[in-house]
Amino acid sequence: MANKTEPAAAASVRAPDFVEMWRSTSDWFAVHYVQIIVAIGAGVLIYLVLAALRSFGKRWRGAYGDPLGYANVLGRAVARTSHFFMVMVAAKLVAGYADPPAVLFKTIAFLFTIAAVLQGAIWAREIILGLIERKTLAEDGQGETLANAMGLIRVLVTFALFAIATIVVLDNLGVNVTGLVAGLGIGGIAIGLAAQGIFSDLFAALSIIFDKPFRRGEIITYDQTTARVEKIGLKSTRLRAMSGEKKVISNANLLQKEITSLQTLIQRRVTFAIGIIYQTPEEKAEAIPEMLREIVEAEGFIFVNAGLVRFGASSLDYEVNFDVPDPDTHDYFLSRHRMGLAIWKRFNAEGIEFAYPTQTSFTAAPDGRTIMPYPEVQPVRQA
Repeated sequence: MANKTEPAAAASVRAPDFVEMWRSTSDWFAVHYVQIIVAIGAGVLIYLVLAALRSFGKRWRGAYGDPLGYANVLGRAVARTSHFFMVMVAAKLVAGYADPPAVLFKTIAFLFTIAAVLQGAIWAREIILGLIERKTLAEDGQGETLANAMGLIRVLVTFALFAIATIVVLDNLGVNVTGLVAGLGIGGIAIGLAAQGIFSDLFAALSIIFDKPFRRGEIITYDQTTARVEKIGLKSTRLRAMSGEKKVISNANLLQKEITSLQTLIQRRVTFAIGIIYQTPEEKAEAIPEMLREIVEAEGFIFVNAGLVRFGASSLDYEVNFDVPDPDTHDYFLSRHRMGLAIWKRFNAEGIEFAYPTQTSFTAAPDGRTIMPYPEVQPVRQA
């Protein structure tokens, strides 16, 4: 009997509560109908104003491929304003005017909190992604890499922001989020340790995109390799060596090396080594630096210096340093070729001989005197 009477008692309790809530709502409408109509009108007006701002944001965001400014970034964020947020903003602003019941007022406040937190996450995501895209597109040349990276960046930023938004909403609901935050932290550490190499190369790729130590198509030198950058990926960079081989190196390993970019040179230094024979007359040996200056300037290059640098095993060694202006137009190897031919022609005209490895043997007598390497021929006497 007790089991049958308890549901009946519960029903008898719930029925008066429902009736009382309906009665209080009806009384509220009956007493405050003028304020309710005014509040609805004000809410519609607020919604229309927010919708107009949203439409302006769509105009400010610009088209894909256009230069991205701060106004475009802000326009992208405003354009992502949701209708749910605009409705709840209007309801929150006019709710106090109509003096609604406590239950309705708390419901509006709760829904507004959810809408504001989620909308804040959406705005923050659009602004962060917009600023990243603006930073990387300020100087073109990373379009393909940026397109690949932006997908992953969008996922990471979205996950982080909406995880924070979820925690904030749950905290407003009275849920204890301490355990959830600790679990997310431990899970993030575990994933980071498991994929340490992948994340290392990924962040190195993002560093290349943002910092721009080099770009696709540039010629760079690292270690003993000189190569042209063909593709910058999220895991590795692909290069084409000057000898034709394709080289693949991880982004993290590449950034740990000293990289020399040859693409942005205003002028390029060329060093030429020359060896002449020791039998060169002194006046001609002294005139060689001036000859080299005249040759460099005649070829249209910038003379730096020239002179004797060492006494070699078989030659007097000279060096000439000159700069090639506008190295993108004048090929480095062609410049060396032109200079080599010009030096060779001028030295031939001046009678200066180039040295090559030679050895001279001297024969000594038992007493140490230098003698000819062969016996002297005695003249034949006539009988």
